[in-house]
Amino acid sequence: MKSPIVSTHWLENNLHNKQVIILDASMRKVVGKKPIEYAQPKYIPTSKYFDLEKVFCDLSSSQHNAFPTQSQFTQAAQALGINNDSIVVLYDNQGIYSAPRAWWIFQTMGFNNAVVLDGGLPQWLLENRATVDDLSCNDSKQGNMSAEYQPKLVCDANYILDNINNDKLTVVDARSATRFSGIDEEPRAGVRSGHIPHSLNLPFAEVLDNHRFKNPTQLAEVFSELLASDNENNQLVFTCGSGITACIIMLAAVIAGYQNTVLYDGSWSDWGSDDSLPIEKN
Repeated sequence: MKSPIVSTHWLENNLHNKQVIILDASMRKVVGKKPIEYAQPKYIPTSKYFDLEKVFCDLSSSQHNAFPTQSQFTQAAQALGINNDSIVVLYDNQGIYSAPRAWWIFQTMGFNNAVVLDGGLPQWLLENRATVDDLSCNDSKQGNMSAEYQPKLVCDANYILDNINNDKLTVVDARSATRFSGIDEEPRAGVRSGHIPHSLNLPFAEVLDNHRFKNPTQLAEVFSELLASDNENNQLVFTCGSGITACIIMLAAVIAGYQNTVLYDGSWSDWGSDDSLPIEKN
């Protein structure tokens, strides 16, 4: 797939393509926006559940929403029937919220044929496309997908600290302006308010048009305004509260044409809870 996103029209035309595997990557808890709530669950036909909170997450880690291990990912992906030549389409019930996180996990595990459904379930429903009331059972044939972890696509606090004065690296924070500036307290106990020194703020809502991504031209303008002209070729490290919404603005950057992108998986819940790490408020 050339683009990291696909349209609802494309997906409807490929619902019965046996190579396509549709995964609902919705999260039970939505932070940083008013959740879209449903009276009754609705799903895109043939969807299976990509559980970001309990399955595709390293629960042994002290970090919130930690990346799964390579073996953990391989086993869980195979259980969903994913093969090395599958086309994986990811969506969530908020439009664009947690599906980009699932997409980046696939990229980091060396699987490049995963895409995000632009607009997710809300756009699908808006267009009156067919839905089902239940997810598909995991009764499919075991897949043969084998993960190959790409460590350079994810970083930790030490990497940022070592490069905090490196003018070739730019940290971009997806949290709200009031959380970034330290005006609002953090929702997690024991986490300081503020942001990583020298980082830039791009609240994730600014790359969206309602529940869809802005178009590539608009996204290019967003990042051009954010980044100084001499920083546009920098390595971009994306962060947020716990590594979920950072992936929204990272996917937006990829759509806009940026390639040197990295996720700080621990994000502010990791940095802000370590009193030895420097912070800024403004």
